[in-house]
Amino acid sequence: MENAAKGAEFLPIRIAVLTVSDSRTDKTDTSGRLLVDRLMTAGHDLAEKSIVSDDIYQIRAVVSRWIADSGVNAVIITGGTGMSERDVTPEAVAPLFDKPIEGFGEVFRAISREEIGSSTIQSRAVAGMANGTLIFCVPGSSGACRSAWDRILVEQLDIRHKPCNFVKICKIDTK
Repeated sequence: MENAAKGAEFLPIRIAVLTVSDSRTDKTDTSGRLLVDRLMTAGHDLAEKSIVSDDIYQIRAVVSRWIADSGVNAVIITGGTGMSERDVTPEAVAPLFDKPIEGFGEVFRAISREEIGSSTIQSRAVAGMANGTLIFCVPGSSGACRSAWDRILVEQLDIRHKPCNFVKICKIDTK
């Protein structure tokens, strides 16, 4: 890894994955499966994986439970970040943030622009921290999940990444 600290040891964190969709099932959830595969290949642990419909209160209920769980360090949500009437993920989670991570959406859209051009303007990818838990919301396509993981999250969720990473500031249950 570029910008890795010499001699530092990898610290796996526990990551929950939430797919927001009215139509996906465990069998058809390619985006959620991609994120699970990527985080486990990187050496992290899957805390839980779930699918909920595009409903503010269902999304908020699952994410709130994970925020309160000391065994969940980060949450990655895929889906519900577009411009359609049913896309409500940012509205569901933003009120939960203690601190927004403004740069995540900005960097995601810059990366996405290289891949899909000006259509990235419709992405409402957001991130924040709540009760020491990192929360990242990305579009529902597998391509968007791949870009978010491979070009942002794999490094930012690795304590060895320098000059800074999110692992140093999220809650880690050391029990």
